[in-house]
Amino acid sequence: MLDVCLLGSGGMMPLPYRYLTALMTRFNGSSLLIDCGEGTQVAVKEKGWSFKPIDVICFTHYHGDHISGLPGLLLTMGNADRTEPLTLIGPKGLERVVNSLRVIAPELPFPIEFREIEGAEQTFEMHGYRLKAFRVNHNVLCYGYTLEIDRAGKFDAQRAKEKKIPLEYWSRLQAGEQIETEDGVFTPDMVLGAPRKGLKLTYTTDTRPTDSIRRNAPGSDLFICEGMYGEKEKAAKAKEYKHMTFYEAAELAKEAQVKEMWLTHYSPSLTRPEQYMDEVRKIFPYAKAGKDGMSAELRFED
Repeated sequence: MLDVCLLGSGGMMPLPYRYLTALMTRFNGSSLLIDCGEGTQVAVKEKGWSFKPIDVICFTHYHGDHISGLPGLLLTMGNADRTEPLTLIGPKGLERVVNSLRVIAPELPFPIEFREIEGAEQTFEMHGYRLKAFRVNHNVLCYGYTLEIDRAGKFDAQRAKEKKIPLEYWSRLQAGEQIETEDGVFTPDMVLGAPRKGLKLTYTTDTRPTDSIRRNAPGSDLFICEGMYGEKEKAAKAKEYKHMTFYEAAELAKEAQVKEMWLTHYSPSLTRPEQYMDEVRKIFPYAKAGKDGMSAELRFED
């Protein structure tokens, strides 16, 4: 199961009813944060989740509304006596940008590992999931992310018995471990069926519609996408500043055939996103207007 929470859904500036951009996921005891806008700490506390399991923080880009909450979060982690390493992932310039922000958080009791994204796409394997960064189209270098969790095939006890594999090795083989014994080598493919459908989350914001999104979003159980403007008359403004309208996001969701889409990263002028959703759902019926604290539990299919 993958827990997902849209901590902040606002763009440009925080509002009394809307924090800035941040997404948090939890899987198997590990927490991932994508972007860390102002208000992220408060949003985590309101959700009732913990800072302690956050071991990876990713950034789409380095505009203030996506990273301004980081120094305070690092200080909070340090004050909680964290000693475990923290991995930061982001576009070129990551270490320089973060160290500039750390002028107010110079000493931390835990190490930071910087992993700068190289090229148009890069995949990171960690904590039981696969994270892929893909370049999108904003007025600065910017990336979207997909998070994928694979699921092995079903354990076949009958095959294990036929191959005379001792019962003591079954759970280890089911976990994907290869076992070498005096009687030979036992491998997971000897007892597992074909891989089953896993879980996939795609997150992208601050971008025009791109082929990179079209390539990476298909198959997503949840697609969280920027919708800067709901007003159709602001389509030209969206193009000028390299953002997206609700309707462009819905077209992407339709093309990618995702299961569900949440809109996020609203303009401060957009006070009631829901009033535009009837038109959006004519394009993609499974669209929702994201809001702070919106959550989902993505579960493996039976």
